[in-house]
Amino acid sequence: MLSVENLVAGYGNIQVLQSVSFDVGQGQIVCLLGANGAGKTTTLRCLSGILRPRSGRIIFEGEPIAGRTPSEIVQRGIAMVPEGRRLFPRMTVRENLELGSFIGRAKPHRREMLEWVFHLFPRLKERENQLAGTLSGGEQQMVAIGRALMSRPRLLMLDEPSLGLAPLIVQNMFQTIQQLRAEGLTILLVEQNLHQALKISDRGYVLENGRIELQGQAQELLANPHTRKAYLGM
Repeated sequence: MLSVENLVAGYGNIQVLQSVSFDVGQGQIVCLLGANGAGKTTTLRCLSGILRPRSGRIIFEGEPIAGRTPSEIVQRGIAMVPEGRRLFPRMTVRENLELGSFIGRAKPHRREMLEWVFHLFPRLKERENQLAGTLSGGEQQMVAIGRALMSRPRLLMLDEPSLGLAPLIVQNMFQTIQQLRAEGLTILLVEQNLHQALKISDRGYVLENGRIELQGQAQELLANPHTRKAYLGM
């Protein structure tokens, strides 16, 4: 579904990604792992159109998308849940969710998608008229994921969805990610919670200093003592 080939990107004179390549198959959960500053978020910014790559190819469902605008990429079926959630705190839960459905392909399905999001996250139905800024961290993350789902994506990218959440909420969040895959979504997951991410993923890629230094089946990476210690810090 998604193929990234020799991606090079950075900011000003700083080069962050150096020939990054990886694949995400349809229906898979693929995790992108690494320490702070490894290039994980920069990769997602390139895939979502926020950052224009300096070179390399990004192929989504057979079509090149590198250099496309964020709105064009969402229209093609890719949505990202950013690190830190980035909600509109003075808007209600429902208003934040509806913002995700303003693209042409999603607008006619707004009602059914809203019902699906409320089914996934019943807590949001209870709080649909509450200001987003008054929600707990876990509830805000639900809104951020729900807003992305409102665009009817085929590929969902999640940037550190467990960051700053209590352990029980983190467990529920990973269960939700598995449920989304079971309902047909393909997921690219950026996470620092390495153990949980690898437990639910099909494949894993480890970024270090802007390069893919390790890749393989998630369960193999999780089970290998050398890779756990040398690359994953586990």
